[in-house]
Amino acid sequence: MKRLTSHLYFWVVLAIVAGGCLGIVDPKLGVQLKPLGDGFIALVKMLISPIIFCTVVLGILNGGDMKKVGRVGVKAIVYFEVVSTIALAIGLVVVNVLKPGHGFNADVHALDANAVATYAKKAGEQSTVDFLLHIIPKTFTDAFTGSGDLLQVLLLALLFGYAMQHMGQRGKAVHSFIEECSHIFFSMMSAIMKLAPLGAGGAMAFTLGKYGWAALKPLAALMGSFYLTCGLFVLVVLGTIAAVTGFNILRFIAYIKEELLTVLGTSSSESALVPLMAKLERLGCPKSVVGLVVPAGYSFNLDGTNIYLTMAALFVAQALNIDLTLTQQLSILGVAMLTSKGASGVTGAGFITLAATLAVVPDVPVAGLALILGVDRFMSEARALTNFIGNAVATVVVSKWEGELDQAVLTRELRSGYQDEQDSMLTQQAAPASQGGTQARREDQHAHA
Repeated sequence: MKRLTSHLYFWVVLAIVAGGCLGIVDPKLGVQLKPLGDGFIALVKMLISPIIFCTVVLGILNGGDMKKVGRVGVKAIVYFEVVSTIALAIGLVVVNVLKPGHGFNADVHALDANAVATYAKKAGEQSTVDFLLHIIPKTFTDAFTGSGDLLQVLLLALLFGYAMQHMGQRGKAVHSFIEECSHIFFSMMSAIMKLAPLGAGGAMAFTLGKYGWAALKPLAALMGSFYLTCGLFVLVVLGTIAAVTGFNILRFIAYIKEELLTVLGTSSSESALVPLMAKLERLGCPKSVVGLVVPAGYSFNLDGTNIYLTMAALFVAQALNIDLTLTQQLSILGVAMLTSKGASGVTGAGFITLAATLAVVPDVPVAGLALILGVDRFMSEARALTNFIGNAVATVVVSKWEGELDQAVLTRELRSGYQDEQDSMLTQQAAPASQGGTQARREDQHAHA
C-alpha cells in the first residue's frame, strides 16, 4: 500500500473520485471549488511557453540544423493530416451507423439561438488568413504574455535558434543561460505537478456540481457513441500505428497514465504537456523532435476534436430530422479539416470550430448547437484524452521516421513500466496473505505456550 500511495496517479484518481462525489452530494460547494481547477491550469500554462521555447532552441543548437527542423516539420504535418482525416472519417461512419440523434425530434424554433450566438460570431471571424497572421506575435514578449498560442512561441524559438546557430561561439553564453533556465523551468513544473490532485478534484467537483447527472441523460446516446468512437480510434487506429512503429499501445498508455489522469481531471491536454515531453524523451525520442512535434500537434493534430466535429454536426442534423446527402457530409468533413486548425488557442474552440463547420451546410441551423451545449463539458474529457494520446504517439512515430528513435530504450522503458505495475499489483495481493500468515503463526506460537 505504501508503494501505491507514493505514486502521483493514486492521489489524482482519489481526488477525481472525491471531487465527483462532492459535486453530486453538494452541488453548491462543488461549483465553488472551480478556482482549484482553474488555478492549477493557470500555473501550468504559465510555464508552458518558456519551456517550449527553451526546448526547441536547445534542440536546434545541440547538434541540430535548420534543414533537419524543416524535415521534421514536414513529416509531422504529413502525419497529422493523414491521421486527422482518418479521425474525421471514423466519426462520420460511426454517427451514420449508430444514428444517436434519431428519435430526438427537436424543434428548431424552440432552440435558444442566443446561447450559441457568441460561438457563431467567433466562427465567422476565423479564416485561414487570420489563422496564419495570428501565428506572428505583435511583439517578442506578446507570444509569452498575450494569447499563449504555442505556434507563436514555436515560431520565435525557430528564429532564435536559427540566429544563435549562425553566431557560433559568440552565442555560447546565451546557450548556457537558456540551458540553465530550462532546468529551472522543469524543476518549477515538477513542483507544480504535485498540486495535480487538487486541480483535478476541484475541476471534477465543479463539472458534476454545475451540470449534474441529469444533464447526461437526454444526450447519453451521443456521449456513449463519442466515447466509443474515441476508444476505437485509440485502440485500433493508433494501436495499429504503434504496432507498425514497434511498440504496444496499451503499454504506452500505461506508461503515461499519470499524465492521462491529470488530463482527465482537468479536461485540458495542456495541463500535462510538459511532463509528457519529459517522458517521451525518456522513451528514446530526441529532444529536438519532441520540442517541435508536441507543441505543433496541439494545433494540427487534434484527433479527438476531429471526431467530435463530424459526430456533433451530424447529430444536430439527425436530432432536427434533417437528412444530409453524402456530398453534404463529405463537405462537412473537408471543411472540418480546416476549421479544426483555425480556432486553435481560442476559448470555446470546440463550439467555434463546430459552428464554422456547420456554416458549409445551410440546411443545418447553427442554433442547433444549443442541443449539445449542456453536455459539451462532459465530452471534453474524451476529446482531451484522445488529443493527448494522439500527440504522444505522433512524436514517437516522427522520431522513428526521422531515424532517431532509440528502439532499445523505448522497449526497455515500456517493459519496465509494465513490470512495475505487475509488481505493484502482486505486492498488494500478497500483503493480506502475508499478514494472514503472520497472524496464524502468532496464534500457533501462543497455543504452544
